[in-house]
Amino acid sequence: MSAIEKAVNNEGVVTRFAPSPTGYLHIGGARTALFNWLFARHHGGQFKLRIEDTDQARSTDDAIEKILDGMRWLGLDWDGDEIYQFSRADRHVEVANALLESGNAYRCYATPEELAEMREQQRAAKQPIRYDNRWRDRDPSEAPDGAPFVIRLKTPIEGETIIEDAVQGRVKVRNQEIDDFVMLRGDGTPTYMLAVAVDDHDMGVTHVIRGDDHLNNAFRQRALIDAMGWPQKIYAHVPLIHGPDGAKLSKRHGALGVEAYRDEMGMLPEAVFNYLLRLGWGHGDDEIISQEQAIEWFDLDGVGKSAARFDVKKLTNLNGHYIRESDNARLADLATPAIAADLGRDITDEELELLQRSMESIKPRAKSVADLGASATFLFRTRPLNLDEKAQMLLQDEAPALLADLLPHLEGVAEWSEDRLDTAVRDFADARELKLGKVAQPLRAALTGSATSPGIFDVLLLLGREESLARIADQAA
Repeated sequence: MSAIEKAVNNEGVVTRFAPSPTGYLHIGGARTALFNWLFARHHGGQFKLRIEDTDQARSTDDAIEKILDGMRWLGLDWDGDEIYQFSRADRHVEVANALLESGNAYRCYATPEELAEMREQQRAAKQPIRYDNRWRDRDPSEAPDGAPFVIRLKTPIEGETIIEDAVQGRVKVRNQEIDDFVMLRGDGTPTYMLAVAVDDHDMGVTHVIRGDDHLNNAFRQRALIDAMGWPQKIYAHVPLIHGPDGAKLSKRHGALGVEAYRDEMGMLPEAVFNYLLRLGWGHGDDEIISQEQAIEWFDLDGVGKSAARFDVKKLTNLNGHYIRESDNARLADLATPAIAADLGRDITDEELELLQRSMESIKPRAKSVADLGASATFLFRTRPLNLDEKAQMLLQDEAPALLADLLPHLEGVAEWSEDRLDTAVRDFADARELKLGKVAQPLRAALTGSATSPGIFDVLLLLGREESLARIADQAA
């Protein structure tokens, strides 16, 4: 039986997501949160949230709120209240002092100047840069009275430490490569390494699922956990996300905050959820995966060892799929703010009902919420329409006369239906030996003020007889 199976069967799974609120919830962090959430939900365990706000100078309430808001938007609910690491500083200090009393830690009185000289000598000798244990076995009485000190953990010197990582496999490090790291700084504040190990223990975390840039930290944290005699964690270090070019993911690749995908790019949460799930995890050839399926299928054996590549085009295409599958009323609600901003006014209840009906025609071509709004705004503009540049070009030369000839044919349509309108326009085009596009393009420009829109017969139906005929008449010669 594997370590994971034992934890699942005997203790129950507890995972955590521990973001630092010095900025937004970026896409890599969101995927880490997702993997932790899914693993806990798959195994019927708990998913906990810890805000690592120990850097009080850079942590902000706005960043915290964006992290919480982003997780709620993605549907990643957490169990219990979120935990704030800064508020637990006394507990971190307590553990450091306990290790000091047990002989598993010691006071280091090395000055910054001494440490800088040590590192310079190591560089000159082309040695690894690490603390040389100069105070590990010295008596504190050798230090000057009142000299400042840090508290360091006594890590094992002989042998090696092995971590059976649930993603990376067996990883070994010689203990002499793990330095006696600082747990309490000279001002008495705890370091990240101490705080994380203590909080994970106190929160009952069984599985630490995080980016593989933390793999080295696992060996240090494991040494501290062993020194305290606590149960060890099961680690799963997930490869980082790269851009399409294979380079480390950055803003130029799309490494934005989750709120930017929602507000600026117009993504639906289920699309982002699905896309992040497939970044480094797979279930056969399945691409479209619902939240329910993800919970049922997710486990760590599906996580790959290679870095996943972020592709905005793939995310956009996936978003288009979820838009097509989405409820029209929901899409109309999402598109309303952009339309109202464009019009400079709120839309009425009657207009909202029209907007909902229009979604059936608009959403097949849309890749974002912004596309929905841009494609529907023409419905609510007042006459005469302001034509964009492409529409103006379509209404030059013979186009106004063509519309003037078309107008009575449309006025004569007794039943304003798609079939009757289709027949009237096609018959008109055939009679003049024109392709349908030669008639539809100027007609679209006159009806919408744009060169792009839903299907021309959908536009005529949505606008209705009176408004359609009036808009055509405005541009007819």
